[in-house]
Amino acid sequence: MSALRSALGAIDNAEATDAGVAPAVESGVIAGGVGGLGAGEVARRDLSPADLTAVLRDEVTDRRTAANEYRTIGQDDAAAALDAEADIIETVLRDHA
Repeated sequence: MSALRSALGAIDNAEATDAGVAPAVESGVIAGGVGGLGAGEVARRDLSPADLTAVLRDEVTDRRTAANEYRTIGQDDAAAALDAEADIIETVLRDHA
C-alpha cells in the first residue's frame, strides 16, 4: 500500500504548477493575497500518459537504487521491502501499458 501511496504522491507533485505562473501578489489586508474570488488559483499541469509512465519509472528506479544501497550495508530486510514496492509499481506499469 505504501508503494501506491508514494507513487500517487509523486504523480501529484509532478502535476504541480510552476510558481512563476502564480498571480501577482497585491498589497492589502492579507499579506501575500491576491484580489478576486479564485484569483489565487492556478490550474495544475495535465500529464500525458508518457509523463505518468516516466514518473512511475523514476519511482521504480529510486527504489531499486535505494535497495542496492541498503544491501551494500547489510540491511537486507529494508532492501527486500523496497524491491517489493518497486515490483508493485512495475506491475501497475505493465498492466496499464
